[in-house]
Amino acid sequence: MNDRQSRELERREERRRRRVRNQIIAYTVVGVFLAGIAAGGVFAGKSVWDKHQEKKKQQEMIESTEEQMKDSEEDIVLTEPEPEPIVDEVPIEDKINEVVNAAIEVMSLEDKVAGLFIVTPESITGVSTAIKAGDGTKAALEKYAVGGIIYFSKNIQSEEQFTEMLNNTKMWSKYPLFIGVDEEGGSVSRIGSSSIEVESVASAADIAATGDTAQAYGAGATIAGYLSRLSVNLDFAPVADVAVGDSTALGNRTYGSDPAAVANFAVNMVNGLQDNGVSACMKHFPGLGGVKEDTHNGMASTERTKEDYAASDFVVYQQGIAAGVDFIMVSHLSVPAITGDNTPSCLAPAVVTDILRSELGYQGIIISDAMNMKAITEYYTADQAAVLALRAGCDMILMPENFETAYQGILDAVREGTVAEERIDDALRRIYRVKLRDTIEAQFGENQGTE
Repeated sequence: MNDRQSRELERREERRRRRVRNQIIAYTVVGVFLAGIAAGGVFAGKSVWDKHQEKKKQQEMIESTEEQMKDSEEDIVLTEPEPEPIVDEVPIEDKINEVVNAAIEVMSLEDKVAGLFIVTPESITGVSTAIKAGDGTKAALEKYAVGGIIYFSKNIQSEEQFTEMLNNTKMWSKYPLFIGVDEEGGSVSRIGSSSIEVESVASAADIAATGDTAQAYGAGATIAGYLSRLSVNLDFAPVADVAVGDSTALGNRTYGSDPAAVANFAVNMVNGLQDNGVSACMKHFPGLGGVKEDTHNGMASTERTKEDYAASDFVVYQQGIAAGVDFIMVSHLSVPAITGDNTPSCLAPAVVTDILRSELGYQGIIISDAMNMKAITEYYTADQAAVLALRAGCDMILMPENFETAYQGILDAVREGTVAEERIDDALRRIYRVKLRDTIEAQFGENQGTE
């Protein structure tokens, strides 16, 4: 191949990359725009006319984008005619990365940092109990573009009220939101224990007692059905802890003491949730099943070794990882045999990065347990805990004791250079692979999920 041919190939490849990138960015914008319309449309679209207008807007935007893409391609052909056609053979993974990176590139540093947090609505609005999303929520989300919001039974008065609040919240957000609840079934059911009428789901222990793993899948599918109806897209379930001895901290929330059986039940619930459009979160890594202390009340510690965990709880998580679970929550449990001291697991690189990320190979979203628990607040300030969790390898931080302090702590750490902005981007790439999954699947026609 001579120099002229080489230069021509390089120019054609550059045009191809530019064209693909423009398409991806344009359709990403369209996808996010349509998601915003859809979020607001559930509440606003009570009339046929409103729905008609929304569809018309969607179609006009798509046609406008396609026309711009067509004009762009025609300009390229007119200015530099190509002697022979080129077949686009861009790997699907490259296209997905382009979509995700395009979404992150438009974010300010402040928005990137806020996007690492899942918080209660009260923590950003300042109200004592949030039961609606109005101007206060709008102003809060404009200032703090948090990555998600978690709700509890106190936020629920009726199905209409709760749905309206969630749809308005999503409408006010600059970016796609995780809307989360703890809905395990049994005693931990924020929706199931509220005034909203939903099908009852048994506890993990009761499901395990049937010996039928299909019941766990059914529980996940049932929960996902009513969560999706309410606009909830993240469930902090299932509990993946393996019961050890006469543990009392988790009670009937576990599937039992046999790692293989627990893995089968937990993975079936993960699949039941995620097959029906709700992200699952396995918890509480590395495992609270043998601990009597409750991290809500103070430090909890175990003498178990890495080898002990490898033979029990890690078996469950390996199955969950293979199944493509979207989230894994890391607990506040202290495991001196692994970390060398009493550092809570979610703040320990030896647990989060060395084991969960590297040894077990998990490439999905790692989130801390709630940071307002005493196992954290009695030993760390909100900003210290947030920075340490991020540096340990957590991608998202759940419910800091003081959100503004935690947010500012990470922002200052990035500006001072103690946390690299690339670390923030790395976390956001995992987050947005899940948040933009529907857009990605619509574009490329494949079920990509997380890595």
